[in-house]
Amino acid sequence: MRRSSHQDPPTITLHPPGLIGAIGAIGLTVVALVVLFSCTYIVQPGTRGIAVTLGKVSPGFKREGFGFKTPLITRIHPMSIRQRTSSMPAECYSSDLQQVRMEVQTLYRVPEHSVVTIFQEYAGAPFDNLIAPRIQEALKEVAATHSAEQIVKRREEVKKRALDLARKKIGTNFLQLEDLVLYNITLSPELEQAIELKMVQEQDAAKAKFTQQKAQIEADTAIIRARGEAEAIEVRGRALRGNPAFIHLEMVQNWNGRAPVVVGSEGGGNLLLQAPAALAAPARPQRGTEPTR
Repeated sequence: MRRSSHQDPPTITLHPPGLIGAIGAIGLTVVALVVLFSCTYIVQPGTRGIAVTLGKVSPGFKREGFGFKTPLITRIHPMSIRQRTSSMPAECYSSDLQQVRMEVQTLYRVPEHSVVTIFQEYAGAPFDNLIAPRIQEALKEVAATHSAEQIVKRREEVKKRALDLARKKIGTNFLQLEDLVLYNITLSPELEQAIELKMVQEQDAAKAKFTQQKAQIEADTAIIRARGEAEAIEVRGRALRGNPAFIHLEMVQNWNGRAPVVVGSEGGGNLLLQAPAALAAPARPQRGTEPTR
């Protein structure tokens, strides 16, 4: 018995209308959510938003908070207005043609009225293309008016002059350059050794000058003391000549409470000796005995 080569045709099952409607609703909801989220934005604290629509930058900036924008075609780029800190190496030459290397730490801030211009001209990062070159120029101009030794000793003065000059080059209304910090100033080894030797010699000279001044002060003090003693002796002499009783007053003031012993000599001179305490004090009678009459 032959098998029949005839096969059954494939069956096509149609989904019920309710399932198709549910899938369509889900798709529309997803599209609606995407459109909803793409037409809103949030600018974080300390930043400003720059709106870019199809490559065109909006002239105004967006402030902090929630807002709406054109969906899908507008993007909001954040720009920080907080203080930033960046470091850079610097190299310059002093007035005595010595090479000076240093590290410079820059503190700057982008004001909100300049965020759009800085975003357009410097892609939101003005340090490498604007601030660093101006600071380098300012340091070279200031260092050319100071010797290498003065740059090391007067670091604060060099910093202030370079900061003022860099602010003028950048523009105070365009960007706020807060401060500069100069550190790790490096000179050639020979120059550093020469400066150190000079500083030691200056310290030795200052020490010798101090010793000389101290000796002069001590000599002046001794002279003043001698003059005072001479004047005191002269005053005492005038008092003795004018009033002989002044000698007795001096004896009374200088007496220590012990009776003197007078020793006579054949020549008629008398010598006053200090009597011991046992001899100077009168003998006391003992109890039970009567004094001899």
